[in-house]
Parts: sequence; C-alpha cells; structure tokens
Amino acid sequence: MTTRRDFIKTSAFASAALLVSNSDANSLVKEVMLKKDSVKPIVLSTWNFGLKANEAAWQVLSNNGNALDAVEAGVKIPEGDPTERSVGYGGRPDRDGRVTLDACIMDENANIGSVACLEFIKHPISVARAVMEKTPHVMLVGDGALQFALSQGFMKENLLVEDSEKEWKEWLKTSNYKPIVNIENHDTIGMIAMDAAGNLSGACTTSGMAYKMHGRVGDSPIIGAGLYVDNEIGAATATGHGEEVIRIAGCHLVVELMRQGNSPDQACRIAVDRVVKLTANRKKNLKDIQVGFIALNKNGEYGSYCVQSGFNYAVHDNTGNRLINAEFHLKV
Repeated sequence: MTTRRDFIKTSAFASAALLVSNSDANSLVKEVMLKKDSVKPIVLSTWNFGLKANEAAWQVLSNNGNALDAVEAGVKIPEGDPTERSVGYGGRPDRDGRVTLDACIMDENANIGSVACLEFIKHPISVARAVMEKTPHVMLVGDGALQFALSQGFMKENLLVEDSEKEWKEWLKTSNYKPIVNIENHDTIGMIAMDAAGNLSGACTTSGMAYKMHGRVGDSPIIGAGLYVDNEIGAATATGHGEEVIRIAGCHLVVELMRQGNSPDQACRIAVDRVVKLTANRKKNLKDIQVGFIALNKNGEYGSYCVQSGFNYAVHDNTGNRLINAEFHLKV
C-alpha cells in the first residue's frame, strides 16, 4: 500500500527527473537550432553556370548582405557574359533576329518586379528590380519596359553577338522551330537564397527559347511560375520549357507543397509528376520536354527534381560551392 510519504517521495523523484528531462530537451533544441543556423547563408542556382553566379552571390551573403542583393548580383554574371547563349547578352534571338529578355525578382516581403520581351538592355534583372522598387506596377513588357529602363539610366546596346547572329542566319534556311532539351547544359538561370538573417529572395532571368515567335514569353518573368518566394516557408525556381511550367503554376505549387509538410525534394517531385501527367493527357511526347525545379525551405534544406536526365544545379553554403545532378523521372 502506498503511503502519503511514499507518494510525496515518488513525486519528488519524478519532478527531479522531469527537470533533467527538460534540461536535456532544451539542450537538444539549442543544438538543433545551431545546426539550422549553420546552414545560413545559402544560395542555389540552376545549371552549371550557376557555379560562377553563386560565387558572386556568396560575396554578398558572406559579408552579411541581404538575399535580394545577392540574387541580383549572382544572376548578373551569366546575363553579362556574351558566351552564354540563353541568358542576357549573347542570348539567342527570336525568329526575327531580335534578342528579347525576360526576368523577375522577389524579396522576403513579397515585393515583386518583372520585365518581359525587353530588348537592348544587358541586365533585365536590374530593370525588374527597378520596376519593383520605383513603380506602382509589378510587370512591364516590350517597348514600355525599354522606355522605363532608359528613363532609369540603363544603357541601350546591341545584344545580338556575332556567333548568335551566324546561328540565326543558318537556322533561317529551314526555319524549323524545335526546342532542344538541355541545350548546351544551359537555359534560364534561376537563383534562390537565404541570408544570415534567415530571409529569402529569388531571381530568374533568360533570353527564352531560341527562334521563338516574336513576343513569346515563357515562365521566367512570371511570379508563381518561374519563381516564387514565401519567407515563412521557402522558395523555388524553375527551368526548362516555360509553357509546361506556366501550365501548373510550377514554383507556387512547389512552395505550397512545402507548406503542406513536404521536403524540398518531395515538393519538386510532385510538381514534376503533375507535368508528366498533363503531358500524357495532352498526348505529347515526354521525351521532347524538360522541366526542372530547385527548392529551398526555411530550415536551409534544399532539393530538386526534373523530367529527364541532364539537369544540374549549383549550391553554395559554408562548406563550399558544388554542382549537383538532379534526380529525374524519365528513366528510358
């Protein structure tokens, strides 16, 4: 029979054990938080030219800069490289021989800016940021985007480099428009980053599909398709055939899937599965399509998935900068 004295003694031991348990739990929580802190800052970007882009972004992040400045600085590297054939200066033209650029940017407060079908401006990402910060709008297109850029001091210049012009003239002999999967291991550059303060931002920029119809716009400048950031949950960006990404509002979908508890890898996989299903429903050949997503959550965990092999992405954190081959759906 348990006496009152035994009960008090047992309760005292239990309370002491609970205190020890709580102390251990607090230590564990602190340890987990430290581990989470150790992944900040971090930056991800699409394709192998993301390595150089990441280095520029890391210069900002490693000096306690904010994620918005980092992603702009990062994607400007391929934008300004005349040897890169799918982004900015050096990008392939449309079927009329005109280089038209698309870009968007988004910060931790859901401020957004975008430009589409912009000509003669080397860094559309900076114009997109100016739209975000200096206008009441979120998107400017075509001549309106150009006139705004010029009013903000951006320099007008010819973006059709000699090699791109030669290729376009050769293409005109057949004028056969058939986008090539994983062309040159390059495409859009999308970049997402978390700074030391834990805030997220993203940027996405491209010259679009080579020899497209003039005026064609893909997913890259469309918030929710080519890029999406939710500072409470995570961020995602996309690459590949923009029409397919737009069809599922791809990056918004990935972030919402992370909100539901999916890891970045799982969220990207589910989004790609939706592309695959809709492709089958439309009786299109999946081998002609590439779509890839990369995602980063608020804990600094990241992942990717794509339709078929060949897509890779770059990751830079405190352990260094490296290129990772994405897992893919199409195995044959």
